[in-house]
Amino acid sequence: MRLVIATCSVDYAGRLSAHLPLATRVIMVKGDGSVLIHSDGGSYKPLNWMPPPCSLEVLTPDAEQVEAGVIETWKVVHHKTSDLLMVNIHEIHSDHSHHLGVDPGLIKDGVEGDLQKLLAEQIELLGEGFTLVRREYMTAIGPVDILATDSGGAHVAIEIKRRGDIDGVEQLTRYLELLNRDPHLAPVSGVYAAQEIKPQARTLAEDRGIRCLVLDYDQMRGIDDHHQRLF
Repeated sequence: MRLVIATCSVDYAGRLSAHLPLATRVIMVKGDGSVLIHSDGGSYKPLNWMPPPCSLEVLTPDAEQVEAGVIETWKVVHHKTSDLLMVNIHEIHSDHSHHLGVDPGLIKDGVEGDLQKLLAEQIELLGEGFTLVRREYMTAIGPVDILATDSGGAHVAIEIKRRGDIDGVEQLTRYLELLNRDPHLAPVSGVYAAQEIKPQARTLAEDRGIRCLVLDYDQMRGIDDHHQRLF
């Protein structure tokens, strides 16, 4: 990756046209060929950019550009659309290249699989006397996240989401309809478990006799610090 801090102006021509007047900015040339123009504000979003596949050519400015203070011009062309990004550089303040290597990608923490595993290991969070039957209990329309039995031996189907909305309630409703057709399982009740359950989803679930359970992910994995809490 090449990072250049330069005083520059930028013109973009393609499906639309855009112009950035002269100012000091960060120009990022990434290993995938993309070029991004950043300012000191605007958070992560660049002011202008050219996605890959594209090519970058450094041009010698003409006499008129030299008179205006341009020391070099970057011509960036997209290979598929022919969109054009022209960067007129007046002064380079910093120019560094770094090899970052192969990035392993984003590993999300607290996804539904993590919640499912933790709840299966801590099935008592559902209530005293609950017992795990199995994770990913298969039905004709897909697997129920967890099938358990309560203290009375009745089966309970648990659907787990990070953020519980109405779609998840509908999904669990379909599972319950199928599971209750099986005389070896019926009657089967439902629990909708999530880190956050939207009010509309809670209302629908309770109307259908489905219990809602809010999961505290940090507490479940043993890193909850009550000293950091206000209450």
